[in-house]
Amino acid sequence: MYVRRRLLIATAVLAALPAVLTACTGHADHPAAAPSRSAGVQPSGSASPTATASAAPGVAATVTATPPASAPVTASPAAPAKVPAAAPTPATRLSLTASAAGGGLNLVRGGPAREFTVTVHNGNSRDYGHLLIAFQMEPLPGEPGDLPGPATPFVLERRDPATGAWRSVDLRMATDVRPAGLYEGGAALGRDAVRTERYRLRATTTGPTGSSTLMVYAIDTDAADGAPADSARPGYASLPFTTRRLL
Repeated sequence: MYVRRRLLIATAVLAALPAVLTACTGHADHPAAAPSRSAGVQPSGSASPTATASAAPGVAATVTATPPASAPVTASPAAPAKVPAAAPTPATRLSLTASAAGGGLNLVRGGPAREFTVTVHNGNSRDYGHLLIAFQMEPLPGEPGDLPGPATPFVLERRDPATGAWRSVDLRMATDVRPAGLYEGGAALGRDAVRTERYRLRATTTGPTGSSTLMVYAIDTDAADGAPADSARPGYASLPFTTRRLL
């Protein structure tokens, strides 16, 4: 009986022995619960909701400056497009032309007159108070059988645009040039004005025959004495003609 009791006690001791050993050595089949952290220490893996102002002793705090927000850019109004300045109008001068059917005058002694036109086109440089259209031709050399004729063996006329009548016009027969200052008269002509007049030329019954040129001048009778030739005679034209006998 006594032995059986001792066996029961020994069995109980052996059963409690592992627990005692575990308590003494700190080891267990399962790891002990981790000691609780201090309330003032944050877990290293968690983000702090508030930035920490203090820095560790001996370590300089690094302050990162936040750049100021850039001011909004206001687009400047576009400059108006520059319109190129218009080029200045070039200066133009007076021009004079004489024209006839066929390009010239074919005259017959004692025959009908041949008509032609003279057009003067003023430029934009100046006005003319008195502009005269003057005519000149060189004397014909004559041919054998020609009968002597008047000093001016041609008749030049101008058609009056107001009445339609033909009126005599001076025709100078010479080989030299008459100074512009010796002419008088003429009509006004404004800038860019155009004037066309009708003329006709007739050969008298008697006189020399042959070919020559009818010279036409535009003369500024208001030009000062000694003025340049192109100023006193701003326009010139010519028209060829031929004169023959009827028989």
